[in-house]
Amino acid sequence: MIDLHTGKSKGKVYLVGAGPGDPKLITLRGMECIAACDVIVYDRLASPRLLRYLKPGTEKIYVGKLPDRHTMKQEDINQLLVDLALQGKIVTRLKGGDPTIFGRVGEEAELLHQHDIEFDIVPGITSAIAVPAYAGIPVTHRDLASSLSIITGHESPDKLDYSIHWDKVTLATGTLVFLMGVAKIGYIAEQLMNNGKPANTPVALIRWGTRVEQRTVTGTLETIEAIVKAADFKPPAVIVVGDVVLQREKLNWYERKPLFGTRVLVTRARAQSSDLSERIEALGGEPCEFPVIETRPASQPDAVAELEAALADAERYDWLMFTSVNGVDYFFESIKKLRIDIRKFHRARIAAVGPKTAEALEKRGLAVDVLPVKFQAEDLLVSLYDQLEPGQRVLLPRGDLAREVLPRELKARGLEPVEIDVYETVIAQDQDEEVLEHLRSGGIHVITFASSSTVTNLLEVLRRMGVEQPLELLKGIDIACIGPVTAKTAVEAGLTVTIQPEDATIDGLIDAIAESRLAHRNEIGGV
Repeated sequence: MIDLHTGKSKGKVYLVGAGPGDPKLITLRGMECIAACDVIVYDRLASPRLLRYLKPGTEKIYVGKLPDRHTMKQEDINQLLVDLALQGKIVTRLKGGDPTIFGRVGEEAELLHQHDIEFDIVPGITSAIAVPAYAGIPVTHRDLASSLSIITGHESPDKLDYSIHWDKVTLATGTLVFLMGVAKIGYIAEQLMNNGKPANTPVALIRWGTRVEQRTVTGTLETIEAIVKAADFKPPAVIVVGDVVLQREKLNWYERKPLFGTRVLVTRARAQSSDLSERIEALGGEPCEFPVIETRPASQPDAVAELEAALADAERYDWLMFTSVNGVDYFFESIKKLRIDIRKFHRARIAAVGPKTAEALEKRGLAVDVLPVKFQAEDLLVSLYDQLEPGQRVLLPRGDLAREVLPRELKARGLEPVEIDVYETVIAQDQDEEVLEHLRSGGIHVITFASSSTVTNLLEVLRRMGVEQPLELLKGIDIACIGPVTAKTAVEAGLTVTIQPEDATIDGLIDAIAESRLAHRNEIGGV
């Protein structure tokens, strides 16, 4: 679209509902708008994790409240969207919940219309239904409530009385949902009782619903104000009034998950973090991805020359030994790049450390001959004890930071190990400042380390981000290490390891974290 006054192409604005907080509750259309925009305008009710799906170079404009600045006025936000679109930019306005339910989308869209700027309204899941659902409260129920009213509770008492017909609301609906009404809970309860609601009507308040910080209190219209004050319950929260609140006792599915209320810092390289993050989410926790390492193909000239020479000698190896999934992935990337036929390794038997490494090989059609019961290099040697013979040649495709125990022991037994660096590990560059805020505010409950390099690199990354004493910052957080080697590195670095699985696998690590967090919850009398 062309602006007739300036002759320039106009942009477009997407008015997108981000959902109630859990980033996975955004719609597919909403995700498309995030990925496509040149500028994103967002506030605190939209999950910051959604910003990871922006394309490189996207401008980010925060219009919520900061410690040194109040929320941008709505009129200024409206004009900002117009100004950005008139510059020819594709703009996504990301709003918590659904933009049409107390999201003031009408005001934003109206001004865009006045300036003849194209816009789309993309609905989102409203907190009015999603947050109660995550607290085990369906807002309608065949036997308890066949209707629903969604009401703003954010206004002052006189405005509430002006905008809400308390007598009609009280008598005309089954379930009442108030948004943004924590500070007015006493007045709301009083008005409902004054207009006919029984004093024993169940009430629930759910704070930061669908997030790690979710917290729920329940009572009745008569008792809820005192309960909220005693619990020091703060906004933002959703208020549910009605008999459906009683369903929570049977349907409280989310808060009973093993990792509910747990934010887990995942330090693995982003390419390897998906399995770990998915398991954390499935158990009710929130993965906070903070990759402190990146892996890439070997680039040092000496390492590349050794790699090419070793792979050219493919037909002379008796063993191929893989100690990680990365080793497998980059090995195959290397032979593809050098156009080496995998059949040239026909003499070699295959050994692997860990089921994930074996799985990576099997996906490529290679059966593993030896897989140790435990999953580190020392255990592989034990498993191979009767099969290794002096003079055998062993190819070890590894990373540049791999431990020396395996080649050292192979040499000691008279074999000829050939080490090749198929990949190198470097410190990740692009870091998320939000993670640092979580660490400083106590919002990280567990830190996972899947390798020694993640331990040393996390401490270095924090120093680069301006943390002078990273060990002090991490004090009091549960440290979870995948195995004894990683745990040894963590202890030597000054950390206290509190979680370590018997099986040095990602599944074992997650199970150990879940067991630890459940024990902690039982100690403090949680759900």
